[in-house]
Amino acid sequence: MSSPLRISIAKANPATAARLAALGSQTFRETFAADNTPEDMAAFLAQTYGPDIQLAELQQPRHVFLLAEMQGELVGFAKLWRDSALGLAAGEPAAGRLEIKQLYVAEAWIGTGLGAALMRRVLDLAQAENCTALVLGVWERNERAKAFYQRLGFREIGEHTFTLGADVQRDLILRKGLAGRA
Repeated sequence: MSSPLRISIAKANPATAARLAALGSQTFRETFAADNTPEDMAAFLAQTYGPDIQLAELQQPRHVFLLAEMQGELVGFAKLWRDSALGLAAGEPAAGRLEIKQLYVAEAWIGTGLGAALMRRVLDLAQAENCTALVLGVWERNERAKAFYQRLGFREIGEHTFTLGADVQRDLILRKGLAGRA
């Protein structure tokens, strides 16, 4: 019997963009609203999630979106960025590095293994593209996400700032080297 979970690469079209914008806004709010001001959340959501914004991102050759659907309902996604310089010193080559810009699961699906399934698909894609490492930024106060990534073998390599509305926050930069690669 096949699983009702379907993880696929997103197609760059207005319908997909609208679905991504809605889920992105929902999951970001679910994850971070309690720890940030309504004004900062509103400003960030307005500049980050909207059908036009997501459509432009879907059309970028360096971006890849993985969509997780259960019986046709979009319940999670991963936004990936090829050849990321995150965590590198100026001038270091970024080729072969895949950045997880976002990996979000709807609150009702947290704890079901959906995040791990999405991450397995990210790893499969990274291997298929001969990536040397996965990198990501995670808010220093997001303990659940930090624990998830640490269980998967990511290690802290630095930090950078993340601006949410008017609030400048500290993100940890995590890296996972891929087997047989640098």
